[in-house]
Amino acid sequence: MSNESQLFGIHAVMEAIKSGKTIDKIFLQKGLQGSLSKELILLLREHKITPNTVPVEKLNKLTHKNHQGVVAFVAPVDFHDLEEVIISTQEAGETPLLILLDQLTDARNFGAIIRTAECVGAHGIVIAKTGAAPVSADTVKTSAGAVFNMPICKVDHLKDALFLLQASGIQTVAATEKTQDSIYQVDFKIPTAIIMGSEGKGVSPGILKLVDHKAKLPMFGEISSLNVSVAAGVFLYEAVRQRL
Repeated sequence: MSNESQLFGIHAVMEAIKSGKTIDKIFLQKGLQGSLSKELILLLREHKITPNTVPVEKLNKLTHKNHQGVVAFVAPVDFHDLEEVIISTQEAGETPLLILLDQLTDARNFGAIIRTAECVGAHGIVIAKTGAAPVSADTVKTSAGAVFNMPICKVDHLKDALFLLQASGIQTVAATEKTQDSIYQVDFKIPTAIIMGSEGKGVSPGILKLVDHKAKLPMFGEISSLNVSVAAGVFLYEAVRQRL
């Protein structure tokens, strides 16, 4: 993360929150005491920002400045409301194509997926507020600037996003090896949200239980999986192929 997006100190972080800045990540020192820190915690709750409670050593690694027990990172982009993205897409007469990222943590993979999604004309990317890769300087660079053109929606829980999508008539398709169904058996011509999992564990079991369809890519080599950004590209371009 570039230094320009890093904030430290209780007053600075509180002012950023009050001014409407999008806080991507915030780290609080474990056991932080004092009236000002309590005021910060109340402000975080009011704005539904979940902090990461960490030892002071973690904060000292993030900055050598006087952090007063708090370090935050301001996102370089503003996040969008998922319901508004769905409505605006439908009102424009377009067939929704969205991507949900389930606990994907690598900023470069995130950026590569954003870049491909923008190239194919996808309508948005959905991530959870916790456990997801940040929109960092690496994300921006890897996306080749596409992050500024692609609506990114942060939600409290991906399960809630799935329910909203399904209620809006958008089918949910999980990319997973835990199925017999091929990607080429899925109808991507209808409104679709593609769910990609984390680099190590794939789509989580709780999400897999809720999706409408599961689909896998055929594999013929010795290695049984693709990089998640490559796999996302294959899924997105299969949707493009079907919709042409």
